[in-house]
Amino acid sequence: MTARERQGPLDGLRVIDMSGMISGAFATTMMGDFGADVVMIEHPKVGDPIREWPQKTDDGSSLSWKSLGRNKRCVTLDLGDERGRAIALDLIEDADVVFENFRPGTMERWGLGPDDIHEVNERAIMVRLSGYGQTGPKSQKPGFGTIAEGISGWAHANGFPDREPLLPPVSLADLTAAQFALQATMMAVYERDLGRGGSGKGQVIDVSLTEPLWRLFFGEVEAYDRQGHVRERTGNRHPNTAPRNIYETADGYMTLSASNQKIFERVANSIDRPDLIDDPRFADNATRVKNVDALDAEIEAWTREHTTEEAIEILEANDAIVGPVYDMADIFDDEQFQARDAIIEVTDPDVGDIKTFAPTPKFSRTPGEVEFMGPQHGEHNSEVYGDELGLSADELADLRADGVI
Repeated sequence: MTARERQGPLDGLRVIDMSGMISGAFATTMMGDFGADVVMIEHPKVGDPIREWPQKTDDGSSLSWKSLGRNKRCVTLDLGDERGRAIALDLIEDADVVFENFRPGTMERWGLGPDDIHEVNERAIMVRLSGYGQTGPKSQKPGFGTIAEGISGWAHANGFPDREPLLPPVSLADLTAAQFALQATMMAVYERDLGRGGSGKGQVIDVSLTEPLWRLFFGEVEAYDRQGHVRERTGNRHPNTAPRNIYETADGYMTLSASNQKIFERVANSIDRPDLIDDPRFADNATRVKNVDALDAEIEAWTREHTTEEAIEILEANDAIVGPVYDMADIFDDEQFQARDAIIEVTDPDVGDIKTFAPTPKFSRTPGEVEFMGPQHGEHNSEVYGDELGLSADELADLRADGVI
């Protein structure tokens, strides 16, 4: 069995996705967007929980699932059943990558741990996602992204200084872990196939939900080690540069960032306050950070006298770096998103024509594609198990009757 032909730079890469929810699933969605043949395994009785997430269409289809499940062929399989284990190993025999996100030890208990996988396929790269990682005193604890957002330092640093810690509005820990898992997978593929001639061997990648999000706080470990510095909440400001904020306008809000001296001077001239350039409180970035309250007050006094469109036009005319605050409706209407075809339309058998994210980023020669949106539970059982593994119709019927698939 070989990976089916698809469009994109990962064409020929076969991925078996045993992960549910978001972290592993988002990584394999990205891989599927760029040509990997992703076969997703769900339990026969209970599908991926994302299938139940709102918002739902009239036919009960979750739009979150349609997005997260796109470009994946979905099969059902009870991994805890001995026959299910055997089928899983058959699928893994010629796979390049295997994703799983069960609690550490679960795959080993099912006979699908790294040793079992590498016994049938030494080239397989096993990507393991869990709340705390495969090792350590907390490794056996269940972990969701929300907990990771607290433990990683994110919630403590996020929000306004006079308010409680603030969680992000998206599943940030899961999505960040997904990106780290994806880039680690590509590193392992490179090492196996190309690095110094290619080792020809797979390996195990251990990704926690906590560490990738924590890793984004560059400089903070060093600052605590040397100075005992703990990053606190600064709202929409940046602790290391000023001005940087969301500013109120006459009809809404806008963003502005001036992280170097030349750009700050352009802002000062734009708002008809060239005197701010020579003000000792704002002489350089360090003094501007110390006096950020006064600086923001001067800028916002000007922005409040202009509409968002007017303010942005004036500032951009002086080559300042500014922008509006969009909601999704604004994004749909924005000429830049439209010009880059960032939103594409796909025909889905369940929900009809539906708009979705275009594959990101863009490739000049081997662009990605959205071949189809999230499929039905077990939609590809016959194709994968019958056409590709060679199981007969009677065998499939027996497995289905016994709840194995």
